[in-house]
Amino acid sequence: MTKRHVSLPVEADAGVREFIDHVDERLASDEDTCRVVQDVLIDLFGDREAYERWQDGGDVSPAERVRLQGYDPCNATLESEYYAEKDEDRFEESKYLQWLWRQFDATPMADNVEFALRFRSMLADHLFAECGDDCRFFKGITFTYGHNISVGDNVVVHDDVHLDDRGKLTIGDRVSISDGVHIYSHDHDIVDQTEVRNYHTVIEDDARVTYDAMVRAGCRIGENAVVGARAVVQGDVPDHHVAVGMPAKSVRVKPGWEDRAAPLDVGGENRQESRRIEYDLPDDLDVFDEFQRDPST
Repeated sequence: MTKRHVSLPVEADAGVREFIDHVDERLASDEDTCRVVQDVLIDLFGDREAYERWQDGGDVSPAERVRLQGYDPCNATLESEYYAEKDEDRFEESKYLQWLWRQFDATPMADNVEFALRFRSMLADHLFAECGDDCRFFKGITFTYGHNISVGDNVVVHDDVHLDDRGKLTIGDRVSISDGVHIYSHDHDIVDQTEVRNYHTVIEDDARVTYDAMVRAGCRIGENAVVGARAVVQGDVPDHHVAVGMPAKSVRVKPGWEDRAAPLDVGGENRQESRRIEYDLPDDLDVFDEFQRDPST
């Protein structure tokens, strides 16, 4: 490996451990998650004095009030909150944890890599459906919900990655996802874009998705496969293949794996429909079209 081991000074490391363990214990307890998130954010942003002054009836400006209210995730909305097919019970909890993740990334401490990686890994244990050991999540990662994501051991997700789990997203062991990657698990009908189809997207063990690539909903990136920079994956990438381009095509087999890999012309097959996830909407759902179109035309 070309990387060095980096550690915090002993005193700083002890403080980090104490803080992360404290938050972890509170999130694992019966305490209201919304309250835990609010408390953590108030202190991370250094606003405890202003918050207590506000709670005691002291004067605060309109801007201060909005800021102080915003630490409570119950006073915030996320884009995914509008999605009609979401699991309301699961989303209520994951929304609070996602708010903590996103707002933590807005603090100066999010740039302290050794602290931030450990804090996000702890949050992932609570937010994701499954999260393995020794995972590293860098800054600016976003999710749809979080609770439909399963992650294996020793996974690395770099800066500014979007993991869409409107459907379901499974990431295997030792996967590397580079900066700026977008991985989707939902798609829209090309005629009626309000019709959403959800899928299961799979990134298998030891796969690598390199920077600025996009993986379409319902695709499978095979074991030990590589998706090249800025590639647009529209179909499956077989095990041990290297796929590049727009749309991505298999161009070679990783050296040393030729006897185990399928032929290059096997790559790119679209198996999206085999991974479709059906859902039902409540009969009494109050729906709206944000584009205000007339469906009869």
